[in-house]
Amino acid sequence: MQFILWVALPYAAIAVFIVGHIWRYRYDKFGWTTRSSQTYENRLLRWGSPMFHFGILMVIAGHVVGLLIPREWLYAIGISEEIYHIGATVLGTAAAVLTLAGLAILIYRRRTVGPVFLATTVMDKVMYVFLGATLLFGTAATVVHQVFGGGFHYRETVSPWIRSILGFQPQPELMLDVPILFQLHVITAFLLFALWPFTRLVHVFSAPVGYLFRPYVVYRSRDAARPQRPTRRGWDPVKQPDPEKLHKL
Repeated sequence: MQFILWVALPYAAIAVFIVGHIWRYRYDKFGWTTRSSQTYENRLLRWGSPMFHFGILMVIAGHVVGLLIPREWLYAIGISEEIYHIGATVLGTAAAVLTLAGLAILIYRRRTVGPVFLATTVMDKVMYVFLGATLLFGTAATVVHQVFGGGFHYRETVSPWIRSILGFQPQPELMLDVPILFQLHVITAFLLFALWPFTRLVHVFSAPVGYLFRPYVVYRSRDAARPQRPTRRGWDPVKQPDPEKLHKL
């Protein structure tokens, strides 16, 4: 069971994540979209969407720093364990609350607004379940162990395990003594990654980055010195029919 959870499941999820996106992009480009429902309802979306997206970006940034960057590297630039713990706890909790609040608004909107609910697919519902479970388990683990508990040093267990998986040298023994909330958070996260290519979450990889590097659009004013063509009307007014011609008909 330990091998399945901490070796087989991560690699299977990563493989499905990569292959699934390649397959989806090749054979379902038309479906590669968020299926925006903004035209159905905008008031709740205006609040929920920014809260969720800004919050999840903060969550992702925190996970990148906490899981992928060794703590020795942070020590080298002057970030001590105490500073990191305070920053991760305070900012992590704030990001989690913002993300969960935004997600709650989006789910409420999708459930209560008729046209949005009718546009919701089965995969949307499954995605919301696993996304919500991942966020809830992660938030619960932070609150129970980091805020009100004695603190759990996940950078000595979960972080090295993640890096061992990515380095193709898995060390499942690092996860044996990890608290259950952290374990559930990791498991649901990898299940979410496996579902990712088959949901609307693919739009994450469709960010308009090219817009930042597109060429300028050059607008040229008319040269007053050059002769201009006369402006032609696009339509002519309808004239009243000639009574004499109508009488002859």
